[in-house]
Parts: sequence; structure tokens; C-alpha cells
Amino acid sequence: MSITELEFEAASAESAPEQAIEGRSQWQLTWRRLSHDKVAVISLIIIVIMIALAIAAPAFAALTGHPPNSAYPNTGENAAGLPVSPGTNGFWLGTDGTGRDLLVRILYGARISLFVGVLTTVIATVAGVTIGMVAGYFGGVVDTVLSRFVDAVLAFPYVVLALALAVVLGPSLPVIIGVISFFSWAGISRIVRGQTLSIKEKEYIEAARSLGAGPFRIMFVHILPNLLAPVLVLATLYIPQAIIFEATLSYLGLGIQQPTASWGNILGDAQNFYQQAWWYVVFPAAALLITTLAFNLLGDGIRDAMDPRTERIFAASRARKLARARRRSRRRGQGDLPTASAPGEA
Repeated sequence: MSITELEFEAASAESAPEQAIEGRSQWQLTWRRLSHDKVAVISLIIIVIMIALAIAAPAFAALTGHPPNSAYPNTGENAAGLPVSPGTNGFWLGTDGTGRDLLVRILYGARISLFVGVLTTVIATVAGVTIGMVAGYFGGVVDTVLSRFVDAVLAFPYVVLALALAVVLGPSLPVIIGVISFFSWAGISRIVRGQTLSIKEKEYIEAARSLGAGPFRIMFVHILPNLLAPVLVLATLYIPQAIIFEATLSYLGLGIQQPTASWGNILGDAQNFYQQAWWYVVFPAAALLITTLAFNLLGDGIRDAMDPRTERIFAASRARKLARARRRSRRRGQGDLPTASAPGEA
């Protein structure tokens, strides 16, 4: 065998261990950490179930034979004219104050709440990211003008504007979406601006600028991908805020109007029957609480999963579990289990 062949085999043998190591992207590591967070996983499952139930609301209406806006005074109300309890006359969760199926109306209310929460968050995220990147990248007068506008939006009492618009334009779904979107983008914009100020000084941004890349190409091709992680966390946390705000306006009679179902107007009507019909308050309030809590917990889980420092926390948790398992196995005479892996090991 020639010397060249020997050198080639030696080089191949040295590079084999390196080739066996499979790299992971930041998103793969984030998903790996998130999948080990039981609270985040349960929250994600709850959100998926709520979305599925909202989509299947017409199917439930057809299954029960109770359209969302149809009242049943003969079967949906008792002799005193009050709502019937859950399980009575085919009403799985009872009825509301006018004899309508409460389950069907809660599911249709979920469609409104989730639609408002997701749509307003998307609008606010797109506007906030765009304005924040423009302000942070260009700086100077552009940054000053946009930053002062953001400060004015954050300082303005949005409840006052919502009440004024509801009175002037009339309460409606477009008004709610416009108000929530207008007051949600400013917080996202401020955070994106700060991140952009830091990222635009990086070496790869200077390299792209020296190669002739324009400002908008740098912002949307080189800076934006590095902003996706914090923006995703913010968006997840803004959805429950939008849901709560919509429910509040509807509860006050300034949002979704009857007969259209909304968690807020259902609770607004239920306040007159809470002493006689507990289910009228408990079930829609529970749906609102569980949904918003699930989004908040999922946002916290995504935030922790995107932080590299949390890998040490997960590794320490796994080490404690293995230590307890080894102690139990020794007491049972089954020998030791394998030791915990180091925080950096896959």
C-alpha cells in the first residue's frame, strides 16, 4: 500500500468520529427542551383541543339538534322560566337565560375569541416587527419619530379609545379587532427595536452591507430570522391578552352583540342568573380561564426552551430523577441504573 493511501486512511479514521456527531439547529434544540416540559406540552394539547372544538361547533350543533341562536322555552326553561341544569332534556351543559343550548353557544363563542386573539396578534406582530426594525436599523430622526409615536400609543388609555369608538362607530367585530391590534403592536415594536439595535452591529451585518446589500434586504433577510424567537414568545403571550380584552368589551356590552355568541356576552347575561343557575357562569368562565392559562403557560415554556441556560435545568432535573431511581433500585436489590448524562450531551 502506498504512502498516499495510508495517509488517506489515517485522515478518514480521524474524521470519522467528527462525522458521527450530528449537529442540531437552534429550533431542534428548542423543540427538544419544549418536549421535556410537561406543563408546556399539556398546555399545547389543551390549545389544540380548544381549537378543534371551536372548529367542530357546527357539528355539535347538528349532533344536539340545537342551533346556537335558537331558544327552546318549552324544554330549555323550567316552570319558573329559569335555565335548566346540565343533562336535562338533552342539554349537556344546561341552557342560558333564554333557553338556548349553553354547550353550543360556548363552542361558538370559542370561535369568536380564538379568531380575535389570533388575528389581532398576527396584525400587531407584523406591524410591530416592521416598525421596530425600521426604527432600530435606520436610527437618527426616523428612530426618534417612531419611538415617540410608540411612547404615545403605550401611554394612551386604550380602554377610553375602545369605549369612544364603540359609542361612535357602534360595537362590532371589526372595531374590536382594530382597537386591540392598534394597542398591541407598540409593545412588540419596542422590544424588536432594542434587538435590532444590537443585531445591526454584528460582523455578518457589516459583511452584508459591504457586499452591497440594501437596508431592506439586511432587515428582512439577515436581521428578521434572529428576531423570530423573541417575537414568537411575545405573540404567544399576546393571544390570551387579546382574548381577555375581547371578552371584557363583550361583557360590558361594547363588543360582540347578541345573538352572536361570545364568552364575554355569555358571562354578561349570566350575572343575572348566577344564584339560580351556577352552570351558566361556571362553564363559560372555565373555558375562558383554561384557554388563556394554556396560552400563557405555553408562552412561558417556549421562552424557557429558547434560553440555552435552561438546558442545565433540565439536565439537573434528569440527574435528580435518576439519583432517586438508583436509590430505590438499591433498596430493592436491583443494582444501579446508568449515571445521568452531562448537560451538553444529547
